[in-house]
Amino acid sequence: MDRISTIRNVEEALRAFEAGEADLAATEERVLAALRTYATEFDDETALAAYVGRGDASVEGVIVVASSRAEARERIADHAPDAAEAFEVERLG
Repeated sequence: MDRISTIRNVEEALRAFEAGEADLAATEERVLAALRTYATEFDDETALAAYVGRGDASVEGVIVVASSRAEARERIADHAPDAAEAFEVERLG
């Protein structure tokens, strides 16, 4: 999903919320689904990719966008300062 499609999906979710057609939990789900899809479906032409932390409870499921596995490791560690040194970084997509 490209950026414009993602923004449109988020706008549609917000419109439904504002119109009373969806509650906050449903709106959060739709927005999160759009963001996760966007983050994990980068085109091969871009230097960015989504990476996820694995192997340590404090990084498990932390997803970041980065240009390399090393950069992703740094970003994941920034989000989980209590993480053990030895955690895995897996590219998504």
